[in-house]
Amino acid sequence: MRVSDFDYVLPADRIAQRPPPERDGARMLRLGDDGPIDALVRDFASHLPRGALVVVNDTRVVPSRLLGEKRGTRGRVELLLVKPAGSWSGLSPSDPGPVAFTAIGRASKGLKIGTEIDIGDRLVARVERVATNRDGALEVRLRTTDGTPLATALEAAGHVPLPPYIDRPDDASDQSRYQTVYASVAGAIAAPTAGLHLSERVLSALRANDIDIAPLTLHVGLGTFLPVVADDLNDHVMHAEAFAINAATSDAVRSAHERGKPVVAVGTTVVRALESAADPDREGYVVPSSGETSMLIQPGYAFRVVDMLLTNFHLPRSTLLALVCAFAGTERVMAAYAHAVEHGYRFYSYGDAMLATRARA
Repeated sequence: MRVSDFDYVLPADRIAQRPPPERDGARMLRLGDDGPIDALVRDFASHLPRGALVVVNDTRVVPSRLLGEKRGTRGRVELLLVKPAGSWSGLSPSDPGPVAFTAIGRASKGLKIGTEIDIGDRLVARVERVATNRDGALEVRLRTTDGTPLATALEAAGHVPLPPYIDRPDDASDQSRYQTVYASVAGAIAAPTAGLHLSERVLSALRANDIDIAPLTLHVGLGTFLPVVADDLNDHVMHAEAFAINAATSDAVRSAHERGKPVVAVGTTVVRALESAADPDREGYVVPSSGETSMLIQPGYAFRVVDMLLTNFHLPRSTLLALVCAFAGTERVMAAYAHAVEHGYRFYSYGDAMLATRARA
């Protein structure tokens, strides 16, 4: 697939810089058989059949953006902690470090091996290794200078890792709004943005309509949002992201399939997790799984599990848009995006949503 097939023109003022005042206050473009229909996220439950299964991603965004200065020169440095050597949830509540992290670094004059970075008044990062691959990953070691547990210091000094197209510093409101209401398993460096729309009111409406809700975990990492630089999507290498699907969620998917009810994924991360765990012998089933996925879904992929998808509007020329096109049909999706641009929808992480049904061959 040519990456240019997933291109479109978006006016800069359509990129949402803040979420709507109410969590479920966004618009929702319902992509049906008769074309796009303008709706609201708070009415999500009314667009699903009774007995459907909604699957959500319960990953929790960690305060992984660190701002500091090079020791000695005072040059500014920004670090995005991608993941620790173990796992975020495995960070000891009492260990002051040092702990190794994979990170992405940005500095005015680059970062060399041995550079030490002061972050606030009690955190120090040391660059141990500079990778040569295209994403510029580093290995850094973080420690506290006063014996404070590293996990505590990171919570205090870390910033919400807002994506670069949100052109403002993070503030106190982002600590809750760039997090789903059901976030529980720490490990993401970006939010599973479709889930940001689901308020307690929406979840209650789903349950009132006999719609089950099941969680899985996929820790959003570099694989989800790194830009595609290749002309052919087949040449793009996805980074692996950790995911886990437990037996209860596997059973819920099985039950929905056997009852003839749709499995509704809230976000592309849920799609990738479910399809990565699809039972190779039985369509519509998933195997309880934990591990990593680097699955890249593009048009031509045969979906085995997911029937409906709630998702935000994604960047042009991205793997996320390619996944949505694979799911609902490239022509239909690109027409829906044109409708959204024309009718003033808000785009990207804090923007509006689209609800699509899987295109049938």
